[in-house]
Amino acid sequence: MGDKAPQLRMIRPHLLHLPQLELPEPYHLTHWQLGWEEHWTRIIASSFGATREQYAFDRVMRIDTAFAPERILFLCHEDEPVATASAWYNPSYRREVGILHYVGVLPEHQGKRLGYAICLAALHRMVQERRVRASLLTDDFRLAAIKTYLRLGFVPEVAGDASFAQRWQALFKHIGQPELAKRFLR
Repeated sequence: MGDKAPQLRMIRPHLLHLPQLELPEPYHLTHWQLGWEEHWTRIIASSFGATREQYAFDRVMRIDTAFAPERILFLCHEDEPVATASAWYNPSYRREVGILHYVGVLPEHQGKRLGYAICLAALHRMVQERRVRASLLTDDFRLAAIKTYLRLGFVPEVAGDASFAQRWQALFKHIGQPELAKRFLR
C-alpha cells in the first residue's frame, strides 16, 4: 500500500431528484470572482488544516483545464465568502461525470449545514452542465464531510484498492452507523 493509503472514493450514481437548495439566513450563493483567490485559499487551508501555501489558488485551481469561475461556488455571510465547493470536471474522464471538488467551510461557520448546502449547490451546477452522475475523493478522517456525502446520496466505491472495504467498515463503526457496512459493502 505504500506510505499513504489512497483517498477513499464515493459516487452518486445519478443526479436525478436532487433536493431543492435552501440556504439558511443570512447566507447567499455565488461563484468565484476575480480577486477571490485569497478567500478560496483561506477557506480550503483552514478546512484542511494546511498552510495557505499548500493550497494557493493559482497553483491548485486556475491551472486546471476544468477551471471556470461558475464551477467554483461560494456561500457568503453578508459579503464574506465562508464556504466553497467546486462542480469540477475532468475532460480525460467520462464526460457525464461531475466531480465534487475541494469542499470547505470556515471553522466559525461549521455546524450550520453549510457543507451540505454548498455540496448540493455544486451538484445542481453539475446538472446544469449535463452531468448525470458525480464522484469525489475524501480522506478517512473527514467524518463530518463523509456524513454529509452520505446524506447527499453518495455511496462508497470499494473497487480499486484492497484496503477500501476494510477502511469503510472501520469508518462506519467510527461514525456510529455500522449497519451501513451491510448496505454498502456486499
